[in-house]
Amino acid sequence: MGEGSKMIEGIIVKALKKIPDERGIIMHMMRVNDPEFKQFGEIYFSLVNPGVIKGWKQHSKMTQHFAVPVGNIKLVIYDGRKNSSTRGKHEEIFIGENNYQLVCIPMLLWYSFKATGDTYALIANCTDLVHDPEEVVTLPINDKRISYQWEIDS
Repeated sequence: MGEGSKMIEGIIVKALKKIPDERGIIMHMMRVNDPEFKQFGEIYFSLVNPGVIKGWKQHSKMTQHFAVPVGNIKLVIYDGRKNSSTRGKHEEIFIGENNYQLVCIPMLLWYSFKATGDTYALIANCTDLVHDPEEVVTLPINDKRISYQWEIDS
């Protein structure tokens, strides 16, 4: 996936800047003057163990902005929106240390992710609303309403 992804309507994927030197690395994520930034709700971090799949989730009001500064993930987004031109499509996006990008996930899209590789992944999520358990829906990873099959390791 490249910048300005057009497969699923509304998703934005863009490369993020990393500034390395002999002391370490500065990794940018989001600024108030970025076109993707609408307003600040909260930022939180999700640590995902290797091989673990999390999701499916859908937010009815919240837009999310994912970056993965540590480790790598496979992010799957599914469009189940009734009036979307991309209804029924899914998109796989690999982001993390090896492909440092920002992924903007608009409200009403389903998403799930898996930490890839032999180490955990740390996901930074900057949302435009404070978390409200009343506006999020979750489904089991193998729910038939979403036409995507994760290969689940046993």
